[in-house]
Amino acid sequence: MVIYTTDLQVLMMERAGWPGFWQSVTGSIDHEDEPLAETAAREVREETGIDVSRYRLDDWGMENNFEIFKKHRSRYAPGVTHNLEHIFGLELPAIVPVRLDPGEHLRYTWLPWNQAAARTPSWTNRDAILMLPQRRSAGATQSNGDVPRAP
Repeated sequence: MVIYTTDLQVLMMERAGWPGFWQSVTGSIDHEDEPLAETAAREVREETGIDVSRYRLDDWGMENNFEIFKKHRSRYAPGVTHNLEHIFGLELPAIVPVRLDPGEHLRYTWLPWNQAAARTPSWTNRDAILMLPQRRSAGATQSNGDVPRAP
């Protein structure tokens, strides 16, 4: 989940269990039937205190299959080495207050998109952040009616 403002400031958080590791909101489904958008909204609320219902949650329609960092594999079933993530974005009109879950994150910062991308060691998070200017431009064009929205 990439949380960003209309001027492309990106929320980055430092992991509590891995000082120096900065990333966007991440999480896992609670149960097999939990819809992905509900998972994303829940994780944002749990990790930041931001109420997603006040903004527009955007499923980017992208998935990444990546190798789980070895230091985190103990959190998964034996033999699980890869994870499938779904990319969502949450655009905010401006920077909002953030309430961190101290069990998950040490601190947070808002950074310009290019600095946020450079801060994270996660290639999937970096690549999603790097797409923000293009996605933002496409969204602005769509809202002006120049490009029809897909049904």
